[in-house]
Amino acid sequence: MLETRLNEETRKLQFTGGSTFIISLPISWIRQNDLKRGSSIKLREEEGGLLSIIPTDTNMQQKRLDEATIKVTPKDSSDSIIRKTVSAYLVGYNIIHIKAESQRQLSANQRHDLKDFSRIMLVGTEIVTDTPQELTLQVLLSYPELSVQSALRRTSIIAASMHRDAITALKGLDPQLAKEVITTDNEVDRFNLYVVRQLKTAIQNPKLIREIGLQNARDCLGYRLVTKSVERTADHAAKIAENVLQLRKQLEPEIILKLETMSNTAISMFETAMETLFKQDFNLAESIFEKTKDVISIEKEAVISSQKMEVEEASYIRLIIESIRRTAEYATDIAEIVLNLTVESILT
Repeated sequence: MLETRLNEETRKLQFTGGSTFIISLPISWIRQNDLKRGSSIKLREEEGGLLSIIPTDTNMQQKRLDEATIKVTPKDSSDSIIRKTVSAYLVGYNIIHIKAESQRQLSANQRHDLKDFSRIMLVGTEIVTDTPQELTLQVLLSYPELSVQSALRRTSIIAASMHRDAITALKGLDPQLAKEVITTDNEVDRFNLYVVRQLKTAIQNPKLIREIGLQNARDCLGYRLVTKSVERTADHAAKIAENVLQLRKQLEPEIILKLETMSNTAISMFETAMETLFKQDFNLAESIFEKTKDVISIEKEAVISSQKMEVEEASYIRLIIESIRRTAEYATDIAEIVLNLTVESILT
């Protein structure tokens, strides 16, 4: 008897030969994977007692999964081509062909912008074909060389450093340092893309989860949410720097002290939150929420101090205050994710 619901099928286990259990396989799956009598398949026991059945005679299918082709017309903007390329990169394609449609050529701008973007933003990617008709990108970095945890740790260190530099630029009204903070945001974005790629690939292919340094699919979801919070923390550091560039005169020592104190608390929360993730420490994550009260208290004082300033200057300061507060909020978001990932450690 066969029960079917959507893509699920329930088949009865049969007993034959006095010692062997067998189960029939769906004919649609056999045809889809181009299998026949005598074809080899792999059986792999997964976490939680699951059993995966993997066809081994699927080299061509794997090649199709590894390669993607993006057709480009002269009307396509560079931004549109880059978005398609990023999507292919994130999904997990290792070779991405960007080809001019109908024997035409890629424009000089299209080629320049795509090459520039791939070099700067796509970790582990090299340009292996560069002709007027085609650009081919190949991802050469393997999973063990840069695990998700290593990439995320590097990203979080950069984000924290950006925030501190932005506040230093604010104190000294240093436009050069502020611009460096804004530029550094690209480094966070490129590692964010890499982490998202690894997580998406692992979800599609569970055997890779441990290869990227995680334990199970739940970790993948948690780390996906964390990397978004890290990226947004870096974005707000860049926003602080952008607002610093708008200021025309030094701030009063009173407001600088309040902003610096608020910033130190927020970035300490962020760094502690990341430490709880890597250590999988439930109790340390729980302690982060208490510091939120300190940030809120200092924020109120900073807003009151900003009211003494000129209207235009005050508006930039309030945006800076908001970005510092958002940094603290992202820290609590990360801590909450760690609580969800480690709750079993405190259950009895």
